[in-house]
Amino acid sequence: MKTNDSYVGMWVTKDGYIRHELLPNGRYDEARGTRKSAYQGRYTLTGDHIDYVDDTGFTADGDFRDGILYHAGMVLYREEK
Repeated sequence: MKTNDSYVGMWVTKDGYIRHELLPNGRYDEARGTRKSAYQGRYTLTGDHIDYVDDTGFTADGDFRDGILYHAGMVLYREEK
């Protein structure tokens, strides 16, 4: 059984341009290209669904399916350590 912390960690697009870190405290930090912390905010998980609210109030969501994060038209893969 998955727990909410199963998704904590770094998620990255195949080309590495988007780096999306889900932190264990319910915050996220997204880098784009060379721009670190391009977007930051909080997230909540409900099963395999994720809802985001960035620090400016913008909202987005996504779903985890078969170990892949589908978010706002992007496909992100868990970065292996």
